[in-house]
Amino acid sequence: MGQSAAFFDLDKTVIAKSSALAFGRPFYRDGLISRRDVVKSAYAQLMYRLGGADEQAMARTRDYLAALCKGWKVEQVQQIVAETLQELINPYVYAEAAVLIGEHQAAGRDVVLVSASGDEMVRPIGALLGVTDIIATRMGIVDGRYSGEVEFYAAGPRKVDGIRELADERGYDLAECYAYSDSSSDLPLLEAVGHPSVVNPDRTLRRVALERSWPVLEFRHPVPLGRRLRERPAVPVAAAALGVGVGVAIGIAIYGRHRRTRAALT
Repeated sequence: MGQSAAFFDLDKTVIAKSSALAFGRPFYRDGLISRRDVVKSAYAQLMYRLGGADEQAMARTRDYLAALCKGWKVEQVQQIVAETLQELINPYVYAEAAVLIGEHQAAGRDVVLVSASGDEMVRPIGALLGVTDIIATRMGIVDGRYSGEVEFYAAGPRKVDGIRELADERGYDLAECYAYSDSSSDLPLLEAVGHPSVVNPDRTLRRVALERSWPVLEFRHPVPLGRRLRERPAVPVAAAALGVGVGVAIGIAIYGRHRRTRAALT
């Protein structure tokens, strides 16, 4: 039997919000994004949650993300994330997810966060959870600023590329690995492992899970770290089973498509 790992999507799976949207307010405060970006992103995230995203939408998102971030100072982004992590993310980590991560670690499995959000956001969130292995979107950097190029876009099927590369490097047997996600856009990720589970699934993913008899987990208790440590024995993950983290940028692309459709109709 090969080594094993557990791959966790981030937004709505480990944390009860979009990690990219969570940092929108401080990004706006520090002048990295405009008020229009904030409003558009919030609406777009809702549209994504309702309708998902296809391959073309993800490609448009990738290009939008590259253009939006071009010229930002990497150090400034890292500082914003570090200063606001405890306020914006810590209170929204699902207690059930924290326990499940701990159970996988106790069983000797590596735990890997897999997210379309930027590495600069995901890595500190992982550190908050005691997770050091990250597969996230990586932006090109030149002279300490984002270059406008996306080196690796960790969304949809690209997530599978990331976990297969890590599996080859570490000798994971993917048939013995676990994966968790809330979104139908992560079906390729879930199908790539031997033990997929869905968490707070969207409508499409719930239907697929029921058809394939995948476990369906409902996480409902976002709890700050201090309380998680004190109350850990009181949060049984097994009780959350019902018998069976992409982010703002994808939403922005869908928002654009929605606007174009409405304009064509009028």
